Amino acid sequence: MTQPDMSFENAARAEGFLRIAGVDEVGRGPLAGPVMAAAVMLDPVRVPLGLNDSKVLCETRRSALVTELEGCAQIGLGTASVAEIDSHNILRASHIAMLRAVAALPEPPDFLLIDGNLLPRGLTLPARAVVKGDSRSVSIAAASIVAKIRRDYIMRDLAQHFPGYGWETNAGYPTKSHKAALTSLGVTPHHRRSFKPVHNILYQAKNPTP
Repeated sequence: MTQPDMSFENAARAEGFLRIAGVDEVGRGPLAGPVMAAAVMLDPVRVPLGLNDSKVLCETRRSALVTELEGCAQIGLGTASVAEIDSHNILRASHIAMLRAVAALPEPPDFLLIDGNLLPRGLTLPARAVVKGDSRSVSIAAASIVAKIRRDYIMRDLAQHFPGYGWETNAGYPTKSHKAALTSLGVTPHHRRSFKPVHNILYQAKNPTP
């Protein structure tokens, strides 16, 4: 399995950039909850060991790495709400969250490494899009871990107010039990109405079969 390294960061430094932030988002696929982005600017001499795509790490390891990152890196967080997801689309909302995360960094970066194949509209900084960046760049990997931990926390909190959907374990993703709960319990204010399973349930409620 490919391990992320400093290749992209080193290439940017070779071009004269000093403050390089990795940017990633979490939460494009769920039926509920916001999309969360993180921007992480690592100290090149204090890079935590074991940074990788958040999806290949267990929760315990992710939490430990976030604690370590909070002590040695600069972190910015940004979200896009369910209303923004439904108003725009999930890709545009993800990019909005990324721009907010970059703006929330304690110090402004001068170069961005962004996960994916597209750069957000409205970006004013030099940047590079990196496909599968969370498994190739340590800065993007760090951002993926921070975003995952923070979004999971939000979903666990929402689960306390809207029990029955399993958000504390499924984080709003369309598991079988989550979709069954949608049918039996109905749609909450935190569900993405533009997503097909939620849209279909709302449509059926308005247009019951005779």
